[in-house]
Amino acid sequence: MISAQQWYADARYTDFGPYEIFYTESGAGEAIVFLHGFPTSSWDWYKIWPELSRRYRCVAFDFLGFGYSSKPADHTYSIHEQTDITEAVIRRTGPTRFKLIAHDYGVSVAQELLARQREGRDYAIESVILLNGGLFPETHRARPIQKLLLGPLGPVLNRVLGFGRFSKSLNGVFGKDTQASDEELREFWRLLNYPDRARRTHKLIRYMKDRREHRERWVAALRKSPAPIRLINGSVDPVSGAHLVDRYRELITPDADVVALKTIGHYPQVEDPTGVLAGILGFGRGGYKA
Repeated sequence: MISAQQWYADARYTDFGPYEIFYTESGAGEAIVFLHGFPTSSWDWYKIWPELSRRYRCVAFDFLGFGYSSKPADHTYSIHEQTDITEAVIRRTGPTRFKLIAHDYGVSVAQELLARQREGRDYAIESVILLNGGLFPETHRARPIQKLLLGPLGPVLNRVLGFGRFSKSLNGVFGKDTQASDEELREFWRLLNYPDRARRTHKLIRYMKDRREHRERWVAALRKSPAPIRLINGSVDPVSGAHLVDRYRELITPDADVVALKTIGHYPQVEDPTGVLAGILGFGRGGYKA
């Protein structure tokens, strides 16, 4: 296991305006860029990172407001800015052709990257693997805590949120037999609060508004993607589980490339890394090496 301490031990940063963005990279060869979810960080990939970095050059980073990246308090966060940051990390680390693996919050960034590629960016996305995330706002079943954070009580809830409420809410989206361990929950909590309780959940949660505002652009990015897409989905996820797959097949294509993990929840890469790795390495059209 790569502990969070090990993950961040050799911290690297790139500048984005006045802010610092944490990133890490490992391995050699074809590149994979990883996009993490809300409200966690790039450490989410720790269980699949060793195997993939033996085969690929793997690049991961913390979005602005997450993990070890800067967390400005007086800031309006947006998916478009996070996509700008992704492009900055790609320029910093160098790959012009890469594969994408995205989860949760990161799937919206992946959709915006696909839209920008069609508009003539100087990089090529070779393939996309999407884990559980709100690809369509109408199927995103926000948790009660997310709705509260997005509302007028959001700043208050952000201040008073404790570990008990956080851990109960987070494990509520995991499968019943694949719950996060206490050690994992405490690391997720520490990274959320790093440094000095600097959590910005009530500001970051506005991504749900971004998804509604840019729905047509981001759905079109999936429909018109020149890169093959595979969806690896934890079916029992109450936020974006099997019901998301149904909508994906309805809107994108009935014969969509989907790997359904029947007993897994919202964090497949944490709950079932073996199943996720099999889904990644078995994605033949995407050029993955088994």
